[in-house]
Amino acid sequence: MLVPSNLKIHLASQPVDMRKASQTLGALVKNVLQQNPFCGHLFVFYNKRKDIVKILYWQTNGFCLWQKRLEEGKFILPGTFTSSSLEMSAYHLQTFIQGLNCWGIGEARELTYEHAN
Repeated sequence: MLVPSNLKIHLASQPVDMRKASQTLGALVKNVLQQNPFCGHLFVFYNKRKDIVKILYWQTNGFCLWQKRLEEGKFILPGTFTSSSLEMSAYHLQTFIQGLNCWGIGEARELTYEHAN
């Protein structure tokens, strides 16, 4: 999943029933996460068993819903949440959706160059 590095990503702190579709998840974004579901940010939800993740976002004229189910293993969540959601980086999301522990790694080091050979 390609995600721009400057995009805001919010991981919900509580599991969600994965039967929920985009409209209901959008209502959860507004009422539980206290965010604007139409802002273009990514909102990440997981189920109680932690083997399914859904990502909701608004794109121009409608909701997009992305889902991944792990055939083996579970998505690894942070140890504790201090609010209804946790903001994570695109770098961490890429690791998270692979079912790997992204919480112990730092951010990717950004490189800058003045010219390319």
